[in-house]
Amino acid sequence: MTLRLIAVHAHPDDESSKGAATYAHYVDAGAEVLIVSCTGGERGDLLNELVGRDPMSRRDLAGLRRNEMERARDIVGFRHTWLGYQDSGLPDEGESVTETSFANVPVDVSAEVLVRVVREFRPHVMITYNEQGGYPHPDHIRCHEISRRAWELSGDPEAYPDAGEPWEISKLYYEEIFNAKRVNTIYQWLMDNDPNSPIIEQFLEIREWMTRRPYSGTASVNVGRFFDKRDDALRAHASQVSPDSSFFFWPNELQREAWPFEDYRLAASRVETAEFEADLFEGIEESA
Repeated sequence: MTLRLIAVHAHPDDESSKGAATYAHYVDAGAEVLIVSCTGGERGDLLNELVGRDPMSRRDLAGLRRNEMERARDIVGFRHTWLGYQDSGLPDEGESVTETSFANVPVDVSAEVLVRVVREFRPHVMITYNEQGGYPHPDHIRCHEISRRAWELSGDPEAYPDAGEPWEISKLYYEEIFNAKRVNTIYQWLMDNDPNSPIIEQFLEIREWMTRRPYSGTASVNVGRFFDKRDDALRAHASQVSPDSSFFFWPNELQREAWPFEDYRLAASRVETAEFEADLFEGIEESA
């Protein structure tokens, strides 16, 4: 049986910053992995000065981000599809998103599009964001909402009857990769083994921010040997990631020693599971 995993993300680059090592791990193990990008990322910020010199970044940012997504796909080896919605951007407090953007499309409408993808791909595991969207971006929250709806209804023959043959997903996970336990563990490893490291100051700042993201994971997948591939995929999204980002790019040898995992929370399951898991497909082959 070929195992299949679908991960639903709001924008291109989210798949590389939130799970690329996991996707590479499962592709390497022979599973099929499909990444869904709900929007084109066309309202995201341009975070790389060098890319900003490229006329395409001003003329066709959406096209540039499609090209970047293709490079990330080829690096990791997953399959990819777009839902085709417009990026909602991150409006200032009190402002609303544009009328035609993803966050303004009714959940039932977008969920049907995702259900169609699910029924065609027939995944055993779905990964998406938690109830807060991972962070409160309107597209991330809508991504959670339509993913949860697809989990609930993709196997129901009466729901969206024109969207393909019903398919019931076995397990639903929320990504919990950026969490306080991970940062605290890496920080403590540095203090114990390399207290004069120049990156300790960076971790002090990140630790303060991460205290607002307490650890709620129920699955840690050991994917340390794919961290370099993850970083290469993230750098492929050059318009959205500063090449010297201290938030994303920590020394991989340090991470492999202290925390070689990407973390997830089991949100729902239709198969028996352990209290804590090291494999997102745990329990699925036994139930087949």
